Amino acid sequence: MNQFLDNIDRLFSSLVTLIERVLFFEVAHFPVIILWLLIGGIFFTLRMGFINIIGFKHAVKIALGLYDQQDDIKGEVSSFQALATALSASIGLGNIAGVAIAIQMGGPGAVFWMTVAGFLGMSNKFVECTLGVKYRIVNPDGTIIGGPMYYLSQGLTELGKGKLGRGLAIFYGIAGLGAAIGGGNMFQANQSFAALAAVVPAVENYDWLYGLTLALLVGLVIIGGISRIGVITSKLVPVMVFFYLLGCSWVLVANFTAIPAAFSLMLRDAFSPSGMEGGLIGILVQGIRRSAFSNGAGLGSAAIAHAVAKTKEPIQEGIVAILEPFIDTIVICNVTALVIITTGMYGESVGDTISGSTLAAMAFGQVIDWFPFVLVGIICLFGFSTMITWCYYGEQCWAYVFGQPSSIVFKIIFLTCIFIGSVVSLGAVVDFSDMMLLTLAIPNLLGCMLLSGKVATWLKEYWQKLAIF
Repeated sequence: MNQFLDNIDRLFSSLVTLIERVLFFEVAHFPVIILWLLIGGIFFTLRMGFINIIGFKHAVKIALGLYDQQDDIKGEVSSFQALATALSASIGLGNIAGVAIAIQMGGPGAVFWMTVAGFLGMSNKFVECTLGVKYRIVNPDGTIIGGPMYYLSQGLTELGKGKLGRGLAIFYGIAGLGAAIGGGNMFQANQSFAALAAVVPAVENYDWLYGLTLALLVGLVIIGGISRIGVITSKLVPVMVFFYLLGCSWVLVANFTAIPAAFSLMLRDAFSPSGMEGGLIGILVQGIRRSAFSNGAGLGSAAIAHAVAKTKEPIQEGIVAILEPFIDTIVICNVTALVIITTGMYGESVGDTISGSTLAAMAFGQVIDWFPFVLVGIICLFGFSTMITWCYYGEQCWAYVFGQPSSIVFKIIFLTCIFIGSVVSLGAVVDFSDMMLLTLAIPNLLGCMLLSGKVATWLKEYWQKLAIF
């Protein structure tokens, strides 16, 4: 068994190295894909009149149900369930293990750039999810499908760029399969088991059993489709976030006097990262890279969940989506970073090979000796909720490229990769996950930029209509 697992690990690492050389290149030590994400965030924030600020209060009201619409509106889930489903895909180990990895690889200053990218990403989410609802398709049986594949193909066709739109849609669908298997699956399985093994060393040699068990549980949920996923995530996500933030608050209260110094360190290190390879560019790249992995802004995946919301107003659904990067990155990622920094654990781990989830557990253990056991449960639930949502995302990408009747094939592949993610090395999983997720930004941001004029017009009309009432 050990030799078999080692062979899987070596084969996967070789595949990751090959894909990395093909997909990514740098200009002056700055990966073009990271620059593309940064440009997209700035462009949409300016083009939409700082919707990430002026739309925030309205977004909260929508999420609280103050603008819920009548029952005859087409859709499969409520706006809140769509928000919870999208959050379940983004609030995951990227907020715990991902933050720890960012601090390990980029220093505390990487969290500052994660926050900046999260703020800009709120505008990305608005555009993506507005387009997701606008160009969704209602099937004869009442089910709804939507997402980047559909607004790229249909939206660009309306602009007279049909061939480009169809090409970008196919590109996105194929990349989405890799993203679902990588960041939405293997990373979650890998890091959740790493956290479990760190707290309960007796299970260290049973990664294969963990992978099989997790695959079985995920399989039981995804059989029910988006309706069941929406119900589960709407109940699971708030509970997970509450208990996680409660634990973080406990640690931060105990280390209250260290919080100002922690903020100062993150800000200072963001602009003067001493000893960081690549200097300022290196730490900025690490921050944006981990932010994209954490909140998915610019990747278009959340539009797949929001497309099935019960609403007839695309702009309204886009506005509620701006809450995702705020909750995910600006709140949860920063709180996680403060826990790690105020407990002094980051200084022990830079340059080490310790896994991100293990580092987070060690940080909590400095203040609450029993909380790592609770954290393991939270991490496993975070990973579980992320996987069930990303399976749905990946299934929709598969259905667009290969047809809905064969989507069962993707589910089998997805469940198999849960097992693989549990047994392969962290480095290979992180690299593969990043590459597949970031690739989504290439077709998605290009299409959204070309369609931004339409979205800006709809937004102006929405504000005018809202003022009347």
